[in-house]
Amino acid sequence: MAKQGKIRPASSSSAPVSAEDDRIYSIPQAADNDIKLDLSDHFLIAMPSMLDPLFGGTVVYLCEHHIGGALGVIINKPTDMTMDVLFSRLDMTLEINPHAGLLPADPVMFGGPVQVERGFVLHASAASYSSSLKINDELALTTSRDVLESIAAGSGPSRFLVSLGCAGWGAGQLEEEILRNGWLTVRADPAILFDIPIQERFVAAMNLLGIDPSRLTGDAGHA
Repeated sequence: MAKQGKIRPASSSSAPVSAEDDRIYSIPQAADNDIKLDLSDHFLIAMPSMLDPLFGGTVVYLCEHHIGGALGVIINKPTDMTMDVLFSRLDMTLEINPHAGLLPADPVMFGGPVQVERGFVLHASAASYSSSLKINDELALTTSRDVLESIAAGSGPSRFLVSLGCAGWGAGQLEEEILRNGWLTVRADPAILFDIPIQERFVAAMNLLGIDPSRLTGDAGHA
């Protein structure tokens, strides 16, 4: 399974969210970077054989993947912390911006069991922030406070997903899980990340492969 740090999903009663360290969590780059499989900007869709309770039924968006490991965030597992609670803990005033589609009661996502006290913001990469991982020309993952400040002020990225924690895999670990039929893989669709309701994202990701989830078995497959 993915690396697990503090594995308790964050909630409105959990410890305060950290916004002190701006360094983005990243996997080590191996000296030999002859990548045989690069699943950056792909969805991992949990198969029925995925028995880990943290990852069963999840869709993970992979932000980074190379020979040294992989980094991603779960996109369909909300916590019971809402956006207004998150910003209150960070001493920020959340401005309601109807054009951004953000509501104070929107849930913060559980991104994974690594560094659950840290915020990870997956967003459209139009602006530049102090600690960001560029995924492609359209998307970036940011951990620095400035992206949250811009969102709170209503001037942030037009599309974003805020999560606590991330999912990380060591060298060869994700590939092994895929070979054991733990995950399906498919090129990500930004509409599923940002536009589709949380409870519909698993089925929508499956539909990218033309699969009916009700007929899913533990057989391997990827696209």
